[in-house]
Amino acid sequence: MTDPGSRQQRTIYFHGRVQGVGFRYTTHRIAARFTVAGYVQNLPDGRVCLVAVGQSAELDRFVDALDDHLGRFVTHRQQSIQPDTGQFHRFEIRY
Repeated sequence: MTDPGSRQQRTIYFHGRVQGVGFRYTTHRIAARFTVAGYVQNLPDGRVCLVAVGQSAELDRFVDALDDHLGRFVTHRQQSIQPDTGQFHRFEIRY
């Protein structure tokens, strides 16, 4: 079990109808409501990559909010969790 106060970096690849539906912009808007940093980016293969850094419990709430707003577009997701490297200080959309 992860310490809810520990900082971590989560990388999530979203599969489905996730491009051309405002996924990145909605993710950016939702991220502004949470204490998270990182980025969201479309990939050439049709997936969306999300890298989010923050406290474990805050990331849980952020991902839950994404599921509430965007889950209908997602058919599958792959997630990995690493320690926070300290390289992200804000949340952005990458092009």
